[in-house]
Amino acid sequence: MRILSLLLLTLFIASGCCSQKKVNMASTQIEYSAMSRGYYKSIVVENKTVSIVKERNAEAVKSNIDNAKWNEIVSAFSKVNLEGLSSLKAPTDKRTYDGAAIGNLKITKDGKTYETPSFDNGFPPKEIEKLVNLLVAFSKE
Repeated sequence: MRILSLLLLTLFIASGCCSQKKVNMASTQIEYSAMSRGYYKSIVVENKTVSIVKERNAEAVKSNIDNAKWNEIVSAFSKVNLEGLSSLKAPTDKRTYDGAAIGNLKITKDGKTYETPSFDNGFPPKEIEKLVNLLVAFSKE
């Protein structure tokens, strides 16, 4: 009986570890924007593509995202609490005296939009830091 219990417990634990929920990104759009008087950047990620605009009124530069980078984005996105985005606190306040551009993260999933309060470009709240840094890395390539 103990062996059967141990076997069932092992099977239960193994299946729990392997059945991590896959995040459906098909109907998800992630947009990061940063702007100030002399600075503008908009990065939009959707369906394994990224669109980058580096100047106001400029055309978006679109490119495909490779699978490794896409998996990183999906992993970081899966850790974001969408309902809690609107209540995140910015760790710094440089944007209030033109010390940094104003950053903003907006996620549209299944027709519903979730948005953060403004924060300093380069200093996102820790809850979304990995996702924002992955998005910003596209504009540096």
